[in-house]
Amino acid sequence: MAKHTAAVLILLPLLVMAVFTTQPAAAIGGKVGGRTEVKNVKANKDVQDLGRYCVQEYNRQLQQKANGTKLLVFSQVVAAETQVVSGIKYYLKISAATRGGGPAKNFEAVIVVKPWIHSKELVNFAPSTPPRDTK
Repeated sequence: MAKHTAAVLILLPLLVMAVFTTQPAAAIGGKVGGRTEVKNVKANKDVQDLGRYCVQEYNRQLQQKANGTKLLVFSQVVAAETQVVSGIKYYLKISAATRGGGPAKNFEAVIVVKPWIHSKELVNFAPSTPPRDTK
């Protein structure tokens, strides 16, 4: 009887620990690997700096191609989401206008930041597509 009680006293805490450490990620605020909205984007200096970097990098790539496309002037990041990957992947909606005038347009940028190696990689930069009509 004493052996069974000792076994239960050892296994019970292990079972409880296993249950609590394997709860869904939603219970602690999000889906593992899922996107998380960045709040108060317009006041977030780090996100605004990343948006500015994306436009600068896009312009640098355009200049290397020398295809005559007009360069952009950064206005602001209007929306952002993050996703933890092998670093932090930012999905940014950036407002920018062409140099020389014209109205600002929205662009979608994806950038991966690995702060521990001081790395930023612009993965994608393209004009925003309007939302689809679901009717």
